[in-house]
Amino acid sequence: MRIAILEADVDQANRLNEALTTSGHICHFFAAGDQLVRRLRRETFDLLILEWVVPGMSGEEVLRWLRQNVTKWLPVLFVTSRSRESDIVSILNMGADDYLVKPVAMPILSARVETLLRRAYAVSPATTKAMFGEIEFNLELQQVHVNGKNRPVTQKEFALALLLFRNIGQPVSRAHISEAVWSQTNDIPSRTMDTHVTRVRSKLGLRPNSGYRLSCLYGYGYRLDAIKEEIIMEPLSS
Repeated sequence: MRIAILEADVDQANRLNEALTTSGHICHFFAAGDQLVRRLRRETFDLLILEWVVPGMSGEEVLRWLRQNVTKWLPVLFVTSRSRESDIVSILNMGADDYLVKPVAMPILSARVETLLRRAYAVSPATTKAMFGEIEFNLELQQVHVNGKNRPVTQKEFALALLLFRNIGQPVSRAHISEAVWSQTNDIPSRTMDTHVTRVRSKLGLRPNSGYRLSCLYGYGYRLDAIKEEIIMEPLSS
């Protein structure tokens, strides 16, 4: 998963990076709140970890901006030295999903992060299938079935389609796709990504007459919407 971390302390940032990259996540660090907000205006992340006291905008101000301007379901974990009960209650009521007081043991932080990600995206290491309406992703075999019929896809097409469905109804930035699908921190050539999106749209039938709209957001990324009826994520089998 792609995680943005707001932390001004270099040593703490390094500890967080070591703990989370070991679990397979990609971390992006920001020392000031306004820097993170500028990035959030043009890119997407799977989870935010915020320190309260940082230069520029505080963690509290970033959270307030996020809940007013970005999708409400993006999970947010506060990791901060502020331990007053009133502070914890205030941040949770403002929309944070969890709150840890420093110093934090890294195994505990990693466990909290995994819990938030499972809750937000219904994924776990034991999951073998992901169901989105009539579309089934077999995570072990990297196969996609639509109405029970196999639709042959490449490894990258599978990863791209799964990323879009896990973010259905939400924009996904090009930078996010580059990291999640191609494991690159820089944008891949536009033609390459556009070609893969076109193939995914064609192979899975992601068109309005099938109840989906896969749109290009100029200068930003892509968005998959369910337009026939609401897609409800079914419980994942293990």
